[in-house]
Amino acid sequence: MRLHILGIGGTFMAGVAVLARALGHEVRGSDRTLWPPMSEQIAALGLDVRLGYRPENLDPAPDLVLVGNALVRGNPELEALLARDLPYESAPRWLFENVLRERTVIAVAGTHGKTTTTGLLVHLLTAAGLEPGYLVGGLPGDGRPSAALGRGPLFVIEADEYDTAFFDKRPKFMHDRPRVAVLNNLEYDHADIYPDLDAIRQAFHHLVRTVPGHGRLVVNRDDPELERVLALGRWSPVTTFGLTGGDWRAELETEDARRFTVHREGRPLGTVAWNLLGRHNVANALAALAAAEAADVDPAGLLPALATFRPPRRRLELLGVRDGIHVYDDFAHHPTAIAATLRGLRAHVSPARVVVVLEPRSNSMRAGVHRDALAGALAEADLAVILLRPDLPWDATALLAALGARAVAAPDVDTLLEVLEAQTRPGDHVLFMSNGDFGAAPLRFARGTPART
Repeated sequence: MRLHILGIGGTFMAGVAVLARALGHEVRGSDRTLWPPMSEQIAALGLDVRLGYRPENLDPAPDLVLVGNALVRGNPELEALLARDLPYESAPRWLFENVLRERTVIAVAGTHGKTTTTGLLVHLLTAAGLEPGYLVGGLPGDGRPSAALGRGPLFVIEADEYDTAFFDKRPKFMHDRPRVAVLNNLEYDHADIYPDLDAIRQAFHHLVRTVPGHGRLVVNRDDPELERVLALGRWSPVTTFGLTGGDWRAELETEDARRFTVHREGRPLGTVAWNLLGRHNVANALAALAAAEAADVDPAGLLPALATFRPPRRRLELLGVRDGIHVYDDFAHHPTAIAATLRGLRAHVSPARVVVVLEPRSNSMRAGVHRDALAGALAEADLAVILLRPDLPWDATALLAALGARAVAAPDVDTLLEVLEAQTRPGDHVLFMSNGDFGAAPLRFARGTPART
């Protein structure tokens, strides 16, 4: 079958492209732009990808078009699709019908940590001798593609609460039909889709409704919002995890959380020494261990495998060291995730300076939903350089005032890079944070590329 994927550069859609190719389909696609690391995966596949949405991208006519959720009415390629009456489907629905329907699905949901936890679980199951299928919303750090069909019954998927497509406004995870659902945490996000926290709570409740009675829910005991979700109704056994308590618990041995002891129902299973930073990643590890156990894998034997796990790309990814400056790229774009990542890095590198370079790019950020929480999220930064483009629809005066001398605003990427060149020094740790390509700023700074060419 000839498939055309609209929005092929997205993390989910690029994974679907990998699976479709593995199933033997001819795959091509289009997107507004591509950026690393998913652009690298697409290039490795050798796919015909056309940049810019145009009607002629649909020539010759494909057998089926998979429509990404970023596509909205008025898009010229989408309008041509509808005018020509070409067959189309959402990618989540196609994935269920062609891959997930016959598999035992483990879905990893939550506002934060989905990609890392999904990657951890795939890593643990692989270490146990299994070959799970998977789709991760990012590129694994060990060089594997973001998706694979695998062998056997298990399929691990990053379960996204974002909407499905322009014609299907249900959360994408409603198509997953999991046997095991991991609920990592729940906060308000996706302001372009959900009017308030209660709407997201209801979405997670609907996911819980799809887990069968012989399945299992793996739930973060430290998150009171998830307790509220379960209070709406549950029909499956629950395993809890958390740093303060639960069936699975961790005792931190170091401030940066690179060493911790795992407890199962009050009994210590062993101590883990690994390369990830921060309490949030320890919680992700507990979730993955609990989910592996729910898939009938003995978790005690999995602890050594955590030491060899490499986090997904753009999760506190060290791009390089130039002139004594460590440069990192990170996907965090919600205040809670920003703060957690910063705390982990600060604990690891203190007393060195930490410089945060932030692009408020997500829909929720641009809507101003998180602006009052940003100053607190950046508390661990010695310096915050913030990209405040002229089209940002909210006034950042209060944010800059709260940060005081620790903050510098830049109206564009070139100016931002000039600020960094002037204000950083050997020994600094510079952390770029954005859920987009950031105008290639992280790589440009890491490589010492001049701001203006």
